[in-house]
Amino acid sequence: MISVLLVDDQTLVRQGIRSLLELSDAVQVVAEAADGEQAIELIPSVGPDVVLLDMRMPGKSGLDVLRILAERKQLPPTIILTTFDDDELVLAGLQAGARGYLLKDVTLEQLVEAVKTVAEGGSLVRPAVSQRLLSGLDKMQNSFASLDQPDPLTERETEILRLMAGGYSNREIANSLNVAEGTVKNHVSNILSKLGVRDRTRAVLKAFELGLV
Repeated sequence: MISVLLVDDQTLVRQGIRSLLELSDAVQVVAEAADGEQAIELIPSVGPDVVLLDMRMPGKSGLDVLRILAERKQLPPTIILTTFDDDELVLAGLQAGARGYLLKDVTLEQLVEAVKTVAEGGSLVRPAVSQRLLSGLDKMQNSFASLDQPDPLTERETEILRLMAGGYSNREIANSLNVAEGTVKNHVSNILSKLGVRDRTRAVLKAFELGLV
């Protein structure tokens, strides 16, 4: 059972998402936070497998929550939930440590699949990287730390990076390529090192920016 913590300042939205997730046998909502301040306190103490996080809240925003918990190394795998088609905010959230984003009108199947993917170490970057998001990367001038001209990737590393961009976890990539999961982990470490980034979400964003995938 995957434990989920909901963060949204709108009670009806939280109730709706909770009701949706309660229809799944794979996911359990273990706590809710009504604002960013409460989320910053609750998330480390509850220790959920996945956080579903609203970005636009009064006081501490979802972006504040991501940045503060990431800095404290207390950020669980997190999915941004938004009703806004706000590319810069989504990009800022991804760069702050979120594993991906979903619109709040997703179906139960999409929501549960996203939670499972992120809980297993995958990401939801690819659906988020629309043409406008790619334009947003140019506008934001690569404000996250990375290398301007990374070391070239091997053919296998590029293949794994493309699978990472598809949101696949290390285990799924290993099964797909018929190799050990440890081998995939080593390749991922090499990819992060060559691109000069600290996590797989930034690696995928960098790969899209450079046209590697």
